[in-house]
Amino acid sequence: MHSEVVASRSADPKGSSSRNGSGAPSLDSVSLAIIEQLQEDGRRPYAAIGKAVGLSEAAVRQRVQKLLDQGVMQIVAVTDPLTVGFRRQAMVGINVEGDLDPVADALTAMPECEYVVMTAGSFDLMVEVVCEDDDHLLDVINKRIRALPGVRSTESFVYLKLKKQTYMWGTR
Repeated sequence: MHSEVVASRSADPKGSSSRNGSGAPSLDSVSLAIIEQLQEDGRRPYAAIGKAVGLSEAAVRQRVQKLLDQGVMQIVAVTDPLTVGFRRQAMVGINVEGDLDPVADALTAMPECEYVVMTAGSFDLMVEVVCEDDDHLLDVINKRIRALPGVRSTESFVYLKLKKQTYMWGTR
């Protein structure tokens, strides 16, 4: 298990903390540098981050808290599902009749659904499902996902081997 920082970005060269046109907080270069420091090591001490970005420990602590409060990033422990008893993962493509929101909301409420996105393309929704075993996966897909009102069809992509899982996309 290790810590990761999951961050979204919106650069603001003037360094203001206002919101940009999309409603996302605008971030200055120092905040972006703090995020990058935490993405390298989510447990890095604020004093070390401050030294790297040119701020005091207290200023870094304040900025990190603001980034957390604004929902710009989260600091979380990321586990390998296999090591904690989840032996089957799959991506499920879902086609929906009618409004996507109720189906997406129902999927979001399912603990096995770790990732739910609305997409453009062959599927209306893509859902990453993490289960204990094949029987659990079958139950989730057959009795819970396919049973949702509005679900027209599903296609499952069972993971055979996880080669890369990272949240290190940086702050470009």
